[in-house]
Amino acid sequence: MKLKNRMLGAVPGGILVALGLVMSSAVYAAGSHGGGHHDEAPKYGKPGIASEATRTIQIELGDNFFAPEKLSFKAGETIRFEVVNKGEFVHEFNIGTQLMHAAHQKEMAMMMEHGAIEVDRINHDKMKMDMGGGHKMGHDDPNSILLEPGKSGEVIWKFSTSGSLEFACNLPGHYESGMVGEISVN
Repeated sequence: MKLKNRMLGAVPGGILVALGLVMSSAVYAAGSHGGGHHDEAPKYGKPGIASEATRTIQIELGDNFFAPEKLSFKAGETIRFEVVNKGEFVHEFNIGTQLMHAAHQKEMAMMMEHGAIEVDRINHDKMKMDMGGGHKMGHDDPNSILLEPGKSGEVIWKFSTSGSLEFACNLPGHYESGMVGEISVN
């Protein structure tokens, strides 16, 4: 679903944080946040090597949509994703399963609660602080990129096995507002 309106502008931040916490699951997917993105990653892929990329796919992040919304790859294919945030808010491009996204939403809500992420900026110094239990929120996982408005970056990923995945923005309220896309690996 493509939502190009500014739904977040009409919703108080506390509600978005609460929504993000409610939508999380018991699965812990935290990667460098504490050890989780990588727990599931071997099941569907691994960080790719740039020189082995067979295709480059441009991904646009908007408020609250992705363009394109659906992607299809072959098992074994290495893809370079060139990601640009054309929205007015911080957004994430994250490759994973539904369960990984549900769990990661809890981590992203925690990052917002601690001030590491604001609606339109990333506070990099705060991302280095302990968010509880020794977990730091570096958000430097190879299957994900977090971007401020107007910024760009890349994710290089090798899809290992056939199946269905998602790419999503897991900031509180974004996934629920439709900022999720489909990946089919054949």
